[in-house]
Amino acid sequence: MLIEERRQHVLAQIQKDGRVLVAELSDALGISRITIRKDLDNLEGRGLVQRTHGGALAPQVTTLMDLTLKEKQLRRLKEKQRIAEAAAKLVHDGQCILLDSGTTTTAVAQSLRRFNRLTIITNAVNIASELASTEFEVILIGGALRKNSFSLVGPLAEEMLSEIHADILFLGVDGFDSTVGLTTPNVLESRVNRAMVKASRRVVAVCDSTKFNRRSLALIVPPSAIHTVITDNQISEQDVETLHSSGIEVIRV
Repeated sequence: MLIEERRQHVLAQIQKDGRVLVAELSDALGISRITIRKDLDNLEGRGLVQRTHGGALAPQVTTLMDLTLKEKQLRRLKEKQRIAEAAAKLVHDGQCILLDSGTTTTAVAQSLRRFNRLTIITNAVNIASELASTEFEVILIGGALRKNSFSLVGPLAEEMLSEIHADILFLGVDGFDSTVGLTTPNVLESRVNRAMVKASRRVVAVCDSTKFNRRSLALIVPPSAIHTVITDNQISEQDVETLHSSGIEVIRV
């Protein structure tokens, strides 16, 4: 098991049980306790766990709840619609567009209906359904269904994504910390999102301003993997400056 795979396993265990113990992880993985402690220290440094004596917990302050799509749908609706309109302006007919699951990316999917010829690849069952009546070529990747987000995750999803190349990825996030990067409450979702980033020539994060300076359980990618951020005009100037200093284009709507 690679180092990052081992650490993602630890995060998954914390998400499942709420905590991990050094001794139990050492026995289960056949890894020394010193190595496990180093892994937990690394995860704490990234803000993803809270270290305790003999183990670690999920961070109580910064971890975001894994809300359902329905619960998220009506939150900051106007901002999501403006973000979606700005996202559509980056697209040209004939391109291959990769869409992550989520309410903001669903709004992006709706805004893309104005085009005549696109290839849409997504892991979101609701987005595939939304675009089923268009002339687009719609490709729904395989995987196990997450009912909270109507998304497909797991090894099958990751394997298919490793074989494709998209022009633009529109990626929704639950947390965007300028130091740590983009995060989501679900480890399996984070792995699929990371595979999407690798498969795309341009990565565009679409998120409203409330997502900044927030962290969730699982890291998707660091800020350096993002090319463009589309957000609303309530984002702080400090956050904009931080993003610019990382070489990220910021579009405010």
